[in-house]
Amino acid sequence: MRVLVTGAAGYVGYAVGRRLAAAGHDVDGLVRRADAVLPDGVRPVRGDLLDPDGLPKGPYDGVCHLAALTRVRESFADPLRFFAANVQGTVNLLRAIGETRVVYGSTAAVYGTPTRQPIPETEGTAPTSPYGASKLAAEQAVRFHARTGAIGAVVLRTFNVAGSVDGRPDPDETRLIPKALAVAAGRAPRLEINGDGTAVREYLHVDDLAAAHVRALETVRPGEERVYNVGSGAGASVREVVASVAEVTGRPVPVLRRPAQPEPPVLVCDAAAIHAALGWRPGRSALKEIIADAWAALTREGG
Repeated sequence: MRVLVTGAAGYVGYAVGRRLAAAGHDVDGLVRRADAVLPDGVRPVRGDLLDPDGLPKGPYDGVCHLAALTRVRESFADPLRFFAANVQGTVNLLRAIGETRVVYGSTAAVYGTPTRQPIPETEGTAPTSPYGASKLAAEQAVRFHARTGAIGAVVLRTFNVAGSVDGRPDPDETRLIPKALAVAAGRAPRLEINGDGTAVREYLHVDDLAAAHVRALETVRPGEERVYNVGSGAGASVREVVASVAEVTGRPVPVLRRPAQPEPPVLVCDAAAIHAALGWRPGRSALKEIIADAWAALTREGG
């Protein structure tokens, strides 16, 4: 298939483009900068989702839409920027690409504060941040567009993504694993955590997420619209993550405890639907493997 990947130079987009090229697909990567680094086998295509006249028209057999603003805290400071990028950008893309297959990279933030654990796709959506609300609105644009028959669409809701491919570290050090590794590397004096470190989250290797995008793109058909959680289903507390980082790196990770904040004690994914429908399962998402890959990338980047 001829495939367009938006956000192709980003952390997840790079991994998805890499997997698509390895699977034999003809891949274009939408980027805003001429110096963007893309995987082998992915051609750069310049464009901006907020400039609809400059978007590539294809034709494309498939699109993996991964370009987005993603930082939750920043979304509270400038919610309109997030809605413009994540919702209007998605609408502009859908208008440009015509009839095709679309895999949309969404987030578990659409669930807000779930009432069930592990979280199934049938859980109600009630996002608590502008980021989550913007991603849900973009999901709805994709899904309603699919119901017209114009596209086939799969929405993949991701929980916490970590790890590395091709020695590329996660650039977002607001996330727990990159933060803890930065402390182990001496880039920060300590890791600040809220509360006693017992909050449980799950982690998915970025390469496993990329494999899920490829599987979804290859199986969806015109007129279909599906939603799947993508995750490992294996929870780990903040304490366990910190201990694993110290063990894998062989370095201490000093911790400074801040007052506890209102947050769910557990957020874990129920990925049974994607297992059954697409036959996808994570292969690299053991916590220590994720940390080891991320550490190797970070130390390579730092020389």
